[in-house]
Amino acid sequence: MRISAKTDYAIRAAVELAARSSDGDLVKAETVAEAQRIPLRFLLTILSELRHAGVVDSRRGQDGGYRLARPAATVAVADIIRAIDGPLANVAGTRPEALELSGSAEPLREVWISLRSSIRTVLEHVTLADIVARDLPADVTALAEKPDAWVAR
Repeated sequence: MRISAKTDYAIRAAVELAARSSDGDLVKAETVAEAQRIPLRFLLTILSELRHAGVVDSRRGQDGGYRLARPAATVAVADIIRAIDGPLANVAGTRPEALELSGSAEPLREVWISLRSSIRTVLEHVTLADIVARDLPADVTALAEKPDAWVAR
């Protein structure tokens, strides 16, 4: 799975909002940009997309800023990825279950569906609150503790 810079920035920005606005306070985009080293103009575009997806709320003006639209414990990493990039897994823009494969390649559809299921197992169960608290779900931590998980291939 490839995570684009835009998606990485979006996740980091959402985590920063979760960490800074736990009581519902608004956070300036400039504060998020500086804390996460995200170019401000790019961040503003990302925050707009997250707002349209219902992940963040915003208010304009001198006292304006951004905050999560719902509690951090209910915002999964998958929600942010979908808001920025669309479905978690597709093949050339097609959802795996809609693929029409034939002959010897037909079993690939099950491979792609299994891959999507594996991705969901992690990304739909890790919330912004988990990340802020540094308390990831046990099944995610177990995957990261496997010796080969840290080996680049």
